[in-house]
Amino acid sequence: MSERIELEEPSNADLRKARSLLRRKERRESGLFLVEGRQGVREALAVPGVVESLFVRWSDAAANVDLIDAARAEAVPVYAVSEQNLGTMSDTVTPQGVIAVANRVDVDLSTVLGTRRKDPTQPKKKHERKDVALIVICAQIRDPGNAGTVIRCADAFGADAVVFSSDSVEVYNPKTVRASVGSLFHLPVVVGVELEATIEACRAAGMQVFATDGDAGVDLTDLGEQLGRPTAWVMGNEAWGLPAEHLDLADTTVAVPIYGHAESLNLATAAAICLYASASAQRTA
Repeated sequence: MSERIELEEPSNADLRKARSLLRRKERRESGLFLVEGRQGVREALAVPGVVESLFVRWSDAAANVDLIDAARAEAVPVYAVSEQNLGTMSDTVTPQGVIAVANRVDVDLSTVLGTRRKDPTQPKKKHERKDVALIVICAQIRDPGNAGTVIRCADAFGADAVVFSSDSVEVYNPKTVRASVGSLFHLPVVVGVELEATIEACRAAGMQVFATDGDAGVDLTDLGEQLGRPTAWVMGNEAWGLPAEHLDLADTTVAVPIYGHAESLNLATAAAICLYASASAQRTA
């Protein structure tokens, strides 16, 4: 016979606080956001100090005992809630059985670019972070699912950071968080920056800047050894891409070649291809 899991029930104040985080205004003012699903919650719990509280549907407590134990090990309050109450914390039709309230995890751009060694001729110290070699900059990305998928792709291909311009979708939108599938907690994410200043900072840090455009005269396959250098990729809006003034900010404008009959690629797919090409070249350079 399995051991009974003893869990507290949340107060009305706890429930109201969690529900309020479905609204952008409340997320911005509180510095908190919601993480739904086992994978996202597990990765959030792996980062000390990120999770503030954990809500588990009564019927799913046994299936999430590992998350409950991980939360308790970090002194994170764990609450059991009904199906109805859990539903009020989620914007999905069929909520997953576990939701965490988490603290913001974004960092400043200077923190990301400041990891470069001042004297690259000197050997790295033990546990010292590597030089920043690969960043993706999202300019005016509006779809939360695309934003989360770009974060996940950047994580998968070993990018050093994902940067979102001030006119992009909110990173802490529940759909963005779910689409990142936990990758939001794996690599630095920068939000609310101006594109021109970001590109200048990346260039000052020794990075070349590539901007994607389907009509560019240079294909990804034309870059050759250039792909092996430290690179910042600039990805534009899903519908209209990057305007001319933003393309002019880059060192090179690059097209992802399409060999079939599709008119274009989804933003996240194009980002994945570019990041994979750079990551592969950098590992063989």
